[in-house]
Amino acid sequence: MAGLNETPSGNRLHIGVFGKTNSGKSSFINRFSGQNISIVANVAGTTTDPVYKAMEVYPLGPCTLIDTAGFDDATELGEERLEKTRIAAEKTDIAIILLVDTDMDEELHWYEQFKEKKTPVIWVIGKADIRNDTEKINETLYQQTGQRAIVISAATGDGMDQVRKELVRNLPEQYGASSILRELVTKGDLVMLVMPQDIQAPKGRLILPQVQTLRELLDKKCLVMSVTTDQYVEALSHLTEAPKLIITDSQVFAYVYEHKPKKSMLTSFSVLFAAHKGDIEYYIEGANAIGKLNGESHVLIAECCTHAPLKEDIGREKIPKMLRKRYGENMTIDIVSGTDFPDDLQGYDLVIQCGGCMFNRKYIMSRIDHAKEQQIPMTNYGVVIAYLTGILDKVVIPD
Repeated sequence: MAGLNETPSGNRLHIGVFGKTNSGKSSFINRFSGQNISIVANVAGTTTDPVYKAMEVYPLGPCTLIDTAGFDDATELGEERLEKTRIAAEKTDIAIILLVDTDMDEELHWYEQFKEKKTPVIWVIGKADIRNDTEKINETLYQQTGQRAIVISAATGDGMDQVRKELVRNLPEQYGASSILRELVTKGDLVMLVMPQDIQAPKGRLILPQVQTLRELLDKKCLVMSVTTDQYVEALSHLTEAPKLIITDSQVFAYVYEHKPKKSMLTSFSVLFAAHKGDIEYYIEGANAIGKLNGESHVLIAECCTHAPLKEDIGREKIPKMLRKRYGENMTIDIVSGTDFPDDLQGYDLVIQCGGCMFNRKYIMSRIDHAKEQQIPMTNYGVVIAYLTGILDKVVIPD
């Protein structure tokens, strides 16, 4: 679990390291990080599940390094490990692929997949201190891709500075510059946060979307007033001026809208994160597909968190209850959590994704891309609740 002062995983640049077994991935990560993060051995398949390490990389800032299993793993669990490597690839903002020899068909296959996802790739040839074929490998790579690899030695550190420079050069455009609130508020605006402290709220803490939104409001020099649902109406009565913006938990959208001042704009934490982490236009288009559902429809709800189900859980309890109230108890609703997101979505009439605060934008967008490729409508918790309560057109969406 991240410390209170650490950058959340979903806000970190994800650097994935890929290659065949024994290509030097773990040694590279240990040298790059200056720590013994990954186990190093001459046994093929030493790295099984991906290893995620949060660290600061100057001048990139907060990053997550991902050490993956070799994609030529031929062990009994090789296919299962390969699937986890694929998931790691979907989270990767910049990929580093290590080459071992001139037989690079598998590496080129992964390179093409990264190109399709518009993920920058940095080629690396490791173990320069104990080999003499780096030029030959680089010539083969150049013939195949028009690119050359950085030659490094994890043992001596040679070439590591060049890798850092390439990471900076390949930093995705606008990375880290995205704002949760965008242009909805400016300095001096009064903003009210409505945050139910129910069973889903962690004791003694705020949930991550609330923390991140509050921090950005403070950075923007806004005046912030935080209340629970039962204090909402009373708090408004004490104000001489209506809030410029009210941000609420989606589950109390209808109540907050009913009592809000006419001049105040309204949105939710989930809607803000739908725009921040995903494709808000596709989500709104997907919400309109709700009107085409019926009692025989099949809906997938995707929750990024892997917490144990709670009473009145918004994804597992409240949204299914709202859908079945409208379309009947026979509606089939599947719920997945964490990285358990199916590749084949053809059996679904709608996918409903949570805000995605625990994952980086790259991974959420990979899910959206899957849905788009298969022409399956997809939306978000907050957008769905706003639609089902009849106020979607009254909710402000960040531009």
